[in-house]
Amino acid sequence: MGPTSTAYELRQLNWWALAPDIIVGQSTPVVRALRQATSSIPIVFVPINDPVEQGFVSSLAHPGGNLTGFTLVDFQMVGKWLEMLKEVAPEVSRAVLMFNPDTSPHYYVYLRSFEAMPRSIAVEVTAAPVRDTTEVEEAFAKLGREPGGGLIVPPDAFTIVHQHLFIRMAQQHRVPAVYYLRTSVAQGALMSYGPDPYDLFRRSASYVDRILKGAKPADLPVQQPTKFELAINLKTAKALGLQIPEKLLALADEVIE
Repeated sequence: MGPTSTAYELRQLNWWALAPDIIVGQSTPVVRALRQATSSIPIVFVPINDPVEQGFVSSLAHPGGNLTGFTLVDFQMVGKWLEMLKEVAPEVSRAVLMFNPDTSPHYYVYLRSFEAMPRSIAVEVTAAPVRDTTEVEEAFAKLGREPGGGLIVPPDAFTIVHQHLFIRMAQQHRVPAVYYLRTSVAQGALMSYGPDPYDLFRRSASYVDRILKGAKPADLPVQQPTKFELAINLKTAKALGLQIPEKLLALADEVIE
């Protein structure tokens, strides 16, 4: 679903006729459409990546306007994902960040930020934009053709919808991959590291409550994740011929054997 279709569907729902006191929005396309639809009704987004870069708020500390909410990942996460991928699969020398630029255009910013950081890990990181399942399959085939390839699958509405395809393609082409969502590991992904999205949704209820009691979104700082989870699938690691370091296993919140 693209931004244009999302805005159209919101108009078709005629939600403004219900005169809501507050709106909770999830995903970049939805929040973008809501922002275009109203500048007066308070909007709490959860979770959104880099709301400043996307123009939803003026700053994290002082959002301004009628939007505030909760973020999912920050720039440092790309480096953390790469470190963990390299630790699990030392032979990785090149990694791609695969995402849909229509639903998550901000990931180019993550790559630029990562490239500007001092690095001790000798791994080349590039973007692999994909817009449909055919492009996903082609990107995996290209990545798997040469040794040393690794994959980072960040939070994106597209990657969530096609989670099973990503996991299957990674297994088929024997590509070690790190995801952000813990539930991916239960489906066969090698490993994941990221914030607990359920915790963010629970925390968003406090902002809804405060706004309904009179607080202004402009005065409520955008909140960042505080709870992170690491999950590892030893079955997948064995299938890929990888040995998970003991120190990483000791840090894991969930290990699937």
